[in-house]
Amino acid sequence: MAAEAVSVSKSVEQVSVAGDEPPSEYIVKDSFLGSVHPSPPLSPFPIIDISLFSSPSPAEEVNKELEKLKSALSSSGCFQAIGHGISSSFLDKVRDVAKQFFALPENEKQKYGRAVNESEGYGSDRIVSDKQVLDWSSRLTVTVFPEDKRRLNLWPESPNEFRLLLRGPFRYIIEEFASQIKVLTSILYKAMARSLNLEENSFSNQFGDRASMKARFNFYPTCSRPDLVLGVKPHTDRSGITVLLQDREVEGLQVLVDDDKWVKVPVIPHALVVNLGDQMQVHNRSLVKL
Repeated sequence: MAAEAVSVSKSVEQVSVAGDEPPSEYIVKDSFLGSVHPSPPLSPFPIIDISLFSSPSPAEEVNKELEKLKSALSSSGCFQAIGHGISSSFLDKVRDVAKQFFALPENEKQKYGRAVNESEGYGSDRIVSDKQVLDWSSRLTVTVFPEDKRRLNLWPESPNEFRLLLRGPFRYIIEEFASQIKVLTSILYKAMARSLNLEENSFSNQFGDRASMKARFNFYPTCSRPDLVLGVKPHTDRSGITVLLQDREVEGLQVLVDDDKWVKVPVIPHALVVNLGDQMQVHNRSLVKL
């Protein structure tokens, strides 16, 4: 494993607050996934009503939704999930608690800082090379499942002077959100299998009862030259499946379609964006696309 020996003089948040131009290590040129367009077209994305797979529904409606799901899996590998059963008010709480954490003073956030060469905790990119292009973002990453793998010392628990700022216990909200996403993932795995004419539990069995699940919160500070940086560089997810809660209003997520075209994912405030990851592609190469 490469040592994290290279460092930057200022964090992305410090550069943002100062209003400075982004340092060279943040400036994006070309990507291994193609040139990045700063303002790609907005594209219609498949919208799948998950409620049809989790409650008794007319067979015709279920089959129609399964066909839509199959089409999404074999094309972009990405879709928006509605009817997931998580209340809009609770999703807003998840957004709020993340914003409140990133609004804390830096010394308070650093209490949950990630260690060198580890991915969990608060921080930014792991730096392994002086040629690396860094993301214009900060993040907090924690393991939520299996429960015995949780490192609760990295789960923010605000001290007394910040309790009014962090309205609602961080741990409770994230635990509840993770539990609901776990249920949603189980429903999706079964529906995906059905849509591809596979045995219903084929994907669930593939990942098992102790599948790892991490929660990651991304914060994208303002930038004096947004045309030169990316909040998150082009990448594929290493997971089996990623469930993403977007900002209520700000667009930013882009997806590669047809292997050569970047498009913006529209914001649907209380939908969840579902994206297939590398593990799903490796095990089901002929059936799905990421």
